[in-house]
Amino acid sequence: MIRFAAAFFSLLVMCSLAVAQDRPPLAALLDGLATRDDLKPLKTVIVARSGSVLAERGYRGTRPMDTTNIKSASKSIVSALVGIAIDKGLLEGPDQKIAPILKPDLPASPDPRLEDITIGNLLSMQAGLGRMSGPNYGRWVSSRNWVRSALAQPFDDEPGGQMLYSTASTHLLSAILTKVSGKSTLALAREWLGPIKGFRIDAWDRDPQGIYLGGNQMAMSARSLLAFGEIYRNGGKTADGRQVVPAQWVALSWQPRTNSRFSGDIYGYGWFQRQIAGETVHFAWGYGGQMLYIVPALDLTVVMTSEESGPSARTGYRDALHLLLGDIIDTVRASPRLGE
Repeated sequence: MIRFAAAFFSLLVMCSLAVAQDRPPLAALLDGLATRDDLKPLKTVIVARSGSVLAERGYRGTRPMDTTNIKSASKSIVSALVGIAIDKGLLEGPDQKIAPILKPDLPASPDPRLEDITIGNLLSMQAGLGRMSGPNYGRWVSSRNWVRSALAQPFDDEPGGQMLYSTASTHLLSAILTKVSGKSTLALAREWLGPIKGFRIDAWDRDPQGIYLGGNQMAMSARSLLAFGEIYRNGGKTADGRQVVPAQWVALSWQPRTNSRFSGDIYGYGWFQRQIAGETVHFAWGYGGQMLYIVPALDLTVVMTSEESGPSARTGYRDALHLLLGDIIDTVRASPRLGE
């Protein structure tokens, strides 16, 4: 009897070890995130390769299909809408001056440099106008007219100069899209990005004039954000080959144009870029740690959503997310058949 019990126990141990060894490495990695102190704000992670989801997890009661505020990650979506508007002939291109479009909202005695700001300057955060993010954000969104308030800010640099990250810049793009199309930015997003399977904007804040807030306060699920990212990974095409975002616009958006003075990261048209785990990574980043990563060389798209409780940059949490992406990249590289 004792021999039988010992043999049975040995068999159980061997089976447990076999199961552990057969456990997919990416699944094991994501499972282990729930207990990490440095990732307590983490809500969801989705990893996809070549259009197929390899693994997804929700933490602390959150599911990948639950709606969340993607914050400034929505700036990349606004950039996509601008690219589509250019392709449709509603806008001339990145070099088009914004003053004629927004003429009714210009100050009574405008700074002459307002005439020099282009669509591209707004996209790359090089408008030169005083920043309406960070400590200035609350004052800006408390104003009666956000567009006029943004255009009335004093210049901190020349148009085309250093990167001055400002949600007001992408809000001006939302106002421009509304004016040239005669439709709300939300209506344009639903019409132009509607062919993307799984993409949906559930809610979006508006300013006092009814213009949707370009670059913040957009609610969607992690799966919806993944669906949007997949379009950029696939050169602007849906899985069935429909060109939704012009391929040229994807390339232009990822072209380095300036650098963040806070992180040193490259910035293009609504997208950051840095090297992570030896790979070039393009990413959208929202307050609190709302991340959309694209690693073209590995056909990899990764979404991470987080609590909105604090600034992810100053706390080091954003860096922890970058390190997590590095672990994901290493895991995928070590298992080349993942997603094939």
